[in-house]
Amino acid sequence: MTKIVIVGGVAGGASAAARARRLSEEAQIIMFERGPFVSFANCGLPYHIGGDIKERSNLLLQTPESFLARFNVDVRVMNEVLRINRDTKTVTIRNLIDHTEYEESYDFLLLSPGAGPVIPPISGLDNPLTYSLRNIPDMDNIMKAIQMNQPSHATVVGGGFIGLEMMEAFHQLGIKTTLIEMADQVMTPVDREMAGFAHAEIRDKGIDLRLGVALQSVEFVPTTSIANADAGETVRQQHLCGQLMLTLNNGDTLSTELLIMAIGVRPETQLAKDAGLQIGELGGIWTNESMQTSDPSIYAVG
Repeated sequence: MTKIVIVGGVAGGASAAARARRLSEEAQIIMFERGPFVSFANCGLPYHIGGDIKERSNLLLQTPESFLARFNVDVRVMNEVLRINRDTKTVTIRNLIDHTEYEESYDFLLLSPGAGPVIPPISGLDNPLTYSLRNIPDMDNIMKAIQMNQPSHATVVGGGFIGLEMMEAFHQLGIKTTLIEMADQVMTPVDREMAGFAHAEIRDKGIDLRLGVALQSVEFVPTTSIANADAGETVRQQHLCGQLMLTLNNGDTLSTELLIMAIGVRPETQLAKDAGLQIGELGGIWTNESMQTSDPSIYAVG
């Protein structure tokens, strides 16, 4: 019996698991996901924050239980693959709930590790009012911050898809919004003339659009005391009220109560690098036309 192990359970990994089952009813398929959710609609996260998607459950396309029932795939959430042991064709996994480690063998391994948000080395970014949006826990944290703090102003850094969608979500919630983009236009893949229509629409909605400037530093100014916080409670979990004083590279400053960093993502390739797999020219995992990596037993998607 062929044994297929998949690392990553969102779009690429979940699609590959379903396709592998359709191609073989006998194969043993195990999918590992270090987060608590699989196969969620990550493109819909800003729309749930803004209220277009009413029910949170509508973002969850599959669950570990439904994957097992429908595709006979063993889905293990909160399990992080730490190492690929190519010589023994095994992977080392850590259970993030009980912190135990174990190994799982494979005949074929599929990597779908996804990407992480780009967090630039800007002074002051590590504060309880700054977020990125990549998954459902990120979305939950942003929604909790909005509910707890009732911000009157939010700032989004980055004019790509996530940045524009978060800008729109804040606008729909009645939160005054500033959008900061280092380039001279939003949605840099489109022509400048096309982006001009978006600029006009954004400004027509009363959004403070600032092009050609970059965030330089952040200062967190708390307005509540943390002296009585439980010892084990993190600063972010307290969702402190406060303000952020933002300094831009043109010398301008502004005050905001919620900051979203949406300047892009970079592929998560550390697992592949540690295993000695070839990395492509653009920084992703190298594959041939069949999505096969430099190891013929290992494939990659994303």
